[in-house]
Amino acid sequence: MNDIFAKRLARPMLIANQSEPFNSPEYLFELKFDGIRCLAYIDRKSVDLRNKRNKELINQFPELSNIFSNVNGQCILDGEIIVLKNGKPDFYEVQKRTVITDFFKIKLLSEKYPATFVVYDLIYLDNNLLIDIPIEERINKLPRLINEDNRISISKVIENTGIELFNIVKSNELEGVVAKRKGSKYFFEKRSTDWIKFKYLVDDDFVLCGYIQKDNNMTSFILGKYDSGNNLKYHGHVTLGASMRTLNQYNYTIIKHHPFNCDLPKGNDNAVWIEPNLVCIVQYMPSNKEGMRQPVCKGIREDKEKKECRE
Repeated sequence: MNDIFAKRLARPMLIANQSEPFNSPEYLFELKFDGIRCLAYIDRKSVDLRNKRNKELINQFPELSNIFSNVNGQCILDGEIIVLKNGKPDFYEVQKRTVITDFFKIKLLSEKYPATFVVYDLIYLDNNLLIDIPIEERINKLPRLINEDNRISISKVIENTGIELFNIVKSNELEGVVAKRKGSKYFFEKRSTDWIKFKYLVDDDFVLCGYIQKDNNMTSFILGKYDSGNNLKYHGHVTLGASMRTLNQYNYTIIKHHPFNCDLPKGNDNAVWIEPNLVCIVQYMPSNKEGMRQPVCKGIREDKEKKECRE
């Protein structure tokens, strides 16, 4: 069993999608935090954080290097690295850390916006692999194992009331909720319907201004909105859900130049521009940054005029 720990062989269990929140006495419900999912290999002297691709993260989050002192045993914890900003998890701040290599910059960010490791599950403890025991037994061991503080905490779980928790998520513009079936086991790298998520997503309408066909047979739609002066402004791309098959169901006209009343950022060199007459609906996660998080094109709508797509 120690090979799992020593060779870093564990991988996070994956979560299935569910569109609608629900209540059920058969499930445990917890917040889905807006951060980086990872496994923490912890013994009495060290911490090794690994993301879903098994990449080491501790150098990017040095403020978490001492959380071993809060843990009473050798273990593998499943959890999420989050960074709070204005009282909410901020994905931009936590993601920014993963691409910085300069030690001085990392140190400054770790002091300005320190990360927290939020623990979801316990999958290994003191030479015992726990993946085959029910989730309730695994998480019930966490309060005795972990002394919580600002750098490590245990995710709070509630029973029965998934809809109520989701309503709290919506009102606070958080990421979503995860529902875990009572009695469920832990499967490395498997996506099981025992664990399902419902995210808080936003629908918005954009003018379809062009497309980019990529080498991997993917297509991106180029989006725009009108400002208060009726100028068409660039609003980025959407790739998931976008396809030429969808676009070719509608009449459109290719034009030589982009239709925006602004300069374009890099990444549009291979664009094919079209007359901005079609409106597409995009679903995405809200963000206080520019752009959209995890946008998905839900299709082209004919019940809305392009001038209704406003910033």
